[in-house]
Amino acid sequence: MEIKKVGIVGAGQMGNGIAHVFALAGYDVVVNDISQEALDKAVATITRNLDRQVSREKITAEKRDTALARITTTLQLEDLGQTDLVIEAATEREDVKNAIFERLLPHLKPDTILTSNTSSISITRLASRTDRPEKFMGFHFMNPVPVMQLVELIRGIATDEATYHTLLEVVENLGKTAASAEDFPAFIVNRILMPMINEAVYTLYEGVGSVKSIDESMKLGANHPMGPLELADFIGLDTCLAIMNVLHDGLADTKYRPCPLLTKYVEAGWLGRKTQRGFYDYRGETPVPTR
Repeated sequence: MEIKKVGIVGAGQMGNGIAHVFALAGYDVVVNDISQEALDKAVATITRNLDRQVSREKITAEKRDTALARITTTLQLEDLGQTDLVIEAATEREDVKNAIFERLLPHLKPDTILTSNTSSISITRLASRTDRPEKFMGFHFMNPVPVMQLVELIRGIATDEATYHTLLEVVENLGKTAASAEDFPAFIVNRILMPMINEAVYTLYEGVGSVKSIDESMKLGANHPMGPLELADFIGLDTCLAIMNVLHDGLADTKYRPCPLLTKYVEAGWLGRKTQRGFYDYRGETPVPTR
């Protein structure tokens, strides 16, 4: 199947990044969200990021303008009905994703491929709640989408070969690299990354090191570009907790138990950069560790 028009559900950090790369690659894009404010913010973010690419001479001003012209926004989920590919990029909650699919399905063309950008939830289970499990896949982009080169492709038990190869071709058209992952909790990247972040939180929780010493140790001692607690703030502590819960529940192993301190921060609403407080306080000119 040839993909020409793409629908994206969710205009947040992941959704606007996905819209950015698809529009730049020549696809027509329709972005849906429940909030006009979120849609306006997404377009502003995409414009700012495209302008940055122009200033760095990665793209021309003409390409920027053409990409922006390919993006439309809508508050109506049914407006995604005539797209060839739908990417769900809503919050990492299975009940929310299932509700979106239930509302969307009656409006889709029979051959539309349906995907989720979930970073941890079972693709087979999500697909089973739809009318097209053979045309359903995990399509997991990394954050920030315009910068990160990897896309995880996750097949559910019913996903057919045509769907997989269509998405493989799409990833190539985006100029990114695909990694095929089996449908196990958190797939590849987060199966490895999130336990490391969770262990960093345990290291803080047990008083082994401060926020600053933990992050500096991993940056200077392991050559990581970003410390694990700084990275957790960037991802969102609620997302980190959600993925750890999926790992813990799905694999039934105590080594994946979320750190109580991570849970406490989420309960406090300290979710990282998006709320201005997490393991760092971002309300001043310079981020300050909160512990």
